[in-house]
Amino acid sequence: MKEFLLQGRTLPKWMIFVVDMIIISWSFTFSYFIVERFEFSDMVRGHYLVYTGIFCALAVPTVYFMRLHTGLLRYSNTQDMLRIFVAVLTFSLLYALVNAVFIEGVLEISSRHLLSVLIINFFITSSLLIMLRIFAKAAFYVLIRRYGKRETVRVLIYGSDKNAILVKQALENTSAVNYVVEGFVDVDRTRLNSYMEQKRVYHFKDLPILKSRKKIDQLVIINERMDERDKKVVIERALRLGIKVITVPPAGTWLSGKLDRKQIQNLRIEDLLQRKPIKIDQTRVSNDLKGKRVLVTGAAGSIGSEIVRQVLQYHPSLLILCDQAESPLHELQLELNDRFPDAELQIEISDVRDQKRMKDLFEEFSPQMVYHAAAYKHVPMMESNPFEAVKTNVLGTKTLADLAVRYGTEKFVMVSTDKAVNPTNIMGASKRLAEIYIQSLNAGQDIVETIVNPVMENGSPKNGASERRTRFITTRFGNVLGSNGSVIPRFRSQIMKGGPITVTHPEITRYFMTIPEAVQLVLEAGTMGTGGEIFVFDMGKPIKILDLAKKMIQLSDLEEGKDIEIVFSGLRPGEKLYEELLNIKELTLPTHHEKISIAKVVSYPFLETNKNIIELISVNERHNNEAIVRKMKLIVPEFLSKNSPYEMIDGELAEKQETA
Repeated sequence: MKEFLLQGRTLPKWMIFVVDMIIISWSFTFSYFIVERFEFSDMVRGHYLVYTGIFCALAVPTVYFMRLHTGLLRYSNTQDMLRIFVAVLTFSLLYALVNAVFIEGVLEISSRHLLSVLIINFFITSSLLIMLRIFAKAAFYVLIRRYGKRETVRVLIYGSDKNAILVKQALENTSAVNYVVEGFVDVDRTRLNSYMEQKRVYHFKDLPILKSRKKIDQLVIINERMDERDKKVVIERALRLGIKVITVPPAGTWLSGKLDRKQIQNLRIEDLLQRKPIKIDQTRVSNDLKGKRVLVTGAAGSIGSEIVRQVLQYHPSLLILCDQAESPLHELQLELNDRFPDAELQIEISDVRDQKRMKDLFEEFSPQMVYHAAAYKHVPMMESNPFEAVKTNVLGTKTLADLAVRYGTEKFVMVSTDKAVNPTNIMGASKRLAEIYIQSLNAGQDIVETIVNPVMENGSPKNGASERRTRFITTRFGNVLGSNGSVIPRFRSQIMKGGPITVTHPEITRYFMTIPEAVQLVLEAGTMGTGGEIFVFDMGKPIKILDLAKKMIQLSDLEEGKDIEIVFSGLRPGEKLYEELLNIKELTLPTHHEKISIAKVVSYPFLETNKNIIELISVNERHNNEAIVRKMKLIVPEFLSKNSPYEMIDGELAEKQETA
C-alpha cells in the first residue's frame, strides 16, 4: 500500500463505492442493535432483514448519483464532507417515506423504534464516512512526508479570510512539493492570535521571529490587488528577511476549483509596480470604436499588440494590423484567431515608410480610426542611425497623417514618448518632430487640401472624404513594463545568466507604467480629444533603476554582491538621468480623467512646419548624419545632445546665435 500511494496511484472508484456501502449497511445494523439493546433474537424475530435490505437498496442509487465515490480520498475537503451529510440525509428521508407508504402501508410491517434507528444511524454513518476520508488523507500525508522524495517548504500565507484557507488547502494538496503551512500573516489586529484550521494568525511584525523559529522559506500572496499598501509593506519586510515571496491567483481562476502547480509562481517586479486599476469610460470608447474600420500601425509591437487586443473588445467592423515584423505579426494573428474567432481582421505586412504601400492601404480600406504606434524607440540604436529614425518616426508619421486627411479619417491617435520633452537624443527629437507635424497639420487641414491632396473633377475631396476634419491626437507617456528590449526583460535575462546586472548610472530614474494601463489611457484620450492636443499620462513617481535591479535580485532569491553583481556601464549616447513629461514652457490642463492631462504646447504654423519637415526628409536621403542632426536641431531648438558626438553641433549653433 505504501508503494501504491507513493507512486501517485489511486483506488478504483468501484472499490471506494463498495467500502462506502459496507460502512452504510454496517452502520444501519449497528444502530438497530443499539435501539434493540443488542437483543439479537428480538431483531431476527422482528423484520431486521427487511428493513436493512430496503435501506441499502435506497442508499445505493443515492450514493452513486451524488458521486461520493468519485473524489480522491487523499484530497477530501469540507465540500466533500457536506456532500456526505446531504447524501445520508437524503436516503434517510427516502427510507422514512418508503417505510410510511410501502413497509407499513403495503407490507403492514411496523416498528416503534424505526425513527430512533434513523436518527442514530445518521450520525454514525456520516461520522464513519467522514472518518474514512480523514484517515485516508492523513495516512497519505504521513507516508509522503516520511517516505516521499518531495522538497519540504515551510510557508506563511498572507491574509486570514476564506481565500487564505482555500490557498492553505490547495498547497497541502500539491503533490510536487511538500508545503508545510505554519500559519497566516495579517495586518488586521482584530484577527491576531486567532486560529484557522488549527493554524495561528500572526501580525506581519512577527515575521523576523517566525523566520528564525519556524524556519520560514516562503510567503504566499494571492496575486490580486497588489497595489494595496499593506500588502506591499508585508512583501518588503519578507524580502528584507530573505523570505521568498510566491504568488497564487485568486481562487475563482483555479482550474476545476484546484490550484495548478504552474499557477504557483515567484513574485515578479511587475507585480510590485502595479498601481490601482485604471477606470475608463467604456461607453465613450465603445462609441468611438464599435462598427468602425480601425488601423493600427506597429501592430506587432508591445504597445501596438495591446492596442489591438483592447480595440477588439469594442467590436470594430474591421481591424487592420500593419507591421513589417513578419514573425511577431504571425504570432499575434494566431493568438487573435483563438481569442477573437469572429473578429474581422486584415493582416498587412507593410512599412509605414513606404508611401505607395500606405496609399494603397488607405485607398482600399479607408480607415476611420488610426492608432499610430509604429516607431523606432531604442535610444542608442537611433543615435547611431539618425537617418532611420527620421525615415520611420518623421517621414512615416507624415505619410500616414497626410493620408488620414486625404481619405477622411475621423481620428488619428499617435503614441509618443516622454523622451520627446527637451530631447537629448535622436529618438526623442524624431518623436518631437512627429508631434509638431501632426499638431500643426490638425490646424492646417484646409491648406493641406489645396496643397497636398489632389481633388476629383467635381472638386470634392479624394475618395469621397467628407468635409469633417481629421482630429489629430498625441499621447505621451514613459516606459512600459516588460516591453520588447526594455530594462526589466534585460535584467531578468542577466540574472538568469548569473550576472552581472548592468546599470548605466547609480542615479538614473525612469517612469514606468504597465502596457495594459498605458493602452487604456490611449483609448480614453482618443475619445476626449477634439484635435491638436498632446495628452500627458500620470506615470506616478519615477523609479530609480538601481533600486529596480536590487529588487529583482531579491525576488530571484539571490543576494547582491554574493550571488550576483551590479556594475555601472555609464550613460549611453543620448541618454539622460531623468525623463520629463512636460517642457518647461508647457502648462497642463486637467481633463475629466484624473490620470490624463492636456499639455499646452507651443504651436507651429503648418506651412513653415511642412517646409521644414520636407527639407529634413530631403537632407535625410543623403544619409549624412551630421547634416541630419543639424537640421533636426534647427527645427527643434530645445534638442540639446548629451553624451553624444553631436554635442559639438550645439556649440556651433550657440555661437551663431551669439554672433547674430
